[in-house]
Amino acid sequence: MATGRPADGWERYARELGERLHRLRIARQLTQERLAVAADITAFTYRKLEKGESNPGTPANPRLKTLVALAEVLEVDLTELLPPEMPGVAIGR
Repeated sequence: MATGRPADGWERYARELGERLHRLRIARQLTQERLAVAADITAFTYRKLEKGESNPGTPANPRLKTLVALAEVLEVDLTELLPPEMPGVAIGR
């Protein structure tokens, strides 16, 4: 449901990040709760990340510390979590 707004790229990126987290979690046979506890975040926060959002209608924007912790628990390189296509980011915003 792209509207052509600059945020659309980030929304797609956040959703794909969530899909990657989900696939890796399932492959490691972890529940959302166990992964969240191991990464030192709340289960609520993790569930939102898998959905690709931080608040309803707002794309996820996790901290680097959170991403690194998730990658460590999932035993993958951080680059495996991140989608290959970077969203356009306006410089200075």
